[in-house]
Amino acid sequence: MKALSAAVVLFFSCAAQAQVLGFGSAPQGSIGYNMSSAIAKVMAESANLQSRVQPYSGSSAVLPLVNSGELDMAVCNVLEIQEATQGEGPYNGRKQANLRVLAVIFPLLSSIFVRKDSPIKSLADLKGRRIPAGFSAQLTLDRIIDAVLANGGVERRDIVPVLVPNVIRGADDFVEGKIDGGFFALGAAKVLEIHKSTGGIRYLPLSDDPAAVERMKKHMSYAYVTEVKPGPAFAGVDAPTKLMAYDYLVAVGAHVKDDTAYKIAKAMYENKPKLIESLGAFRGFNPELMNRRMPATFHPGSQKFYQEKGIAK
Repeated sequence: MKALSAAVVLFFSCAAQAQVLGFGSAPQGSIGYNMSSAIAKVMAESANLQSRVQPYSGSSAVLPLVNSGELDMAVCNVLEIQEATQGEGPYNGRKQANLRVLAVIFPLLSSIFVRKDSPIKSLADLKGRRIPAGFSAQLTLDRIIDAVLANGGVERRDIVPVLVPNVIRGADDFVEGKIDGGFFALGAAKVLEIHKSTGGIRYLPLSDDPAAVERMKKHMSYAYVTEVKPGPAFAGVDAPTKLMAYDYLVAVGAHVKDDTAYKIAKAMYENKPKLIESLGAFRGFNPELMNRRMPATFHPGSQKFYQEKGIAK
């Protein structure tokens, strides 16, 4: 009987150690998927936490699954966590109250891009042009694009919207010539693919003039303008270019154990070089700012780690 009891204890102990976290992500080829894969690798190698990155059509499909406990974690942007946890925008009437912030990663940099030889030189030149819209699987992207356009004095009514479900489809439509201005985060593998297949692309610059920034912030209050210098990881930027920046973060469900959240935060904090090996965009990751203020509650497990490191807000 004692032997049987010991076997049962060993079985459940092994089962607990073998638990695999569900890591929801954006589609393969997106920077969200690449971020998720990089973090999952560090979790496995440095914290012995196994996870399975599961690509979905977009964050609008993933965050409700994290909220319900069907998935454990995901990456998303600051606007997405704000709308989801506060029941705004596409989440109006269905607040995702079980979402928590585990860590702030780094800002995504973006604008509308055009073909390198395009006569379109500024955001203002996009009036009357075909731009991706709709984003049925990534609903917050419409607001992000509206914020970029507003910086250049362009409104939704000024463009010709072309409906797409997500950024991957929008990128493919750009390559096929179905739209004039594409949208994708700088540094993503898909951007390099587009750059090579079209003979080169060029990101349109934003303005840091206070009036232009104010127009942008009416759509995205947490966005800001920053200058990006050319680099091997930045296809579409051949000269110093001002782009819109907005933070990306790791979101987890409230059901995730404190110890697990603590270990994930610790693994990320201590392994920036390994994260960069998987995705160059992690050069913009500042471990000392992982606990930067966000419009949602932090998970108590990761918060405990930040308090120990003296960076808790």
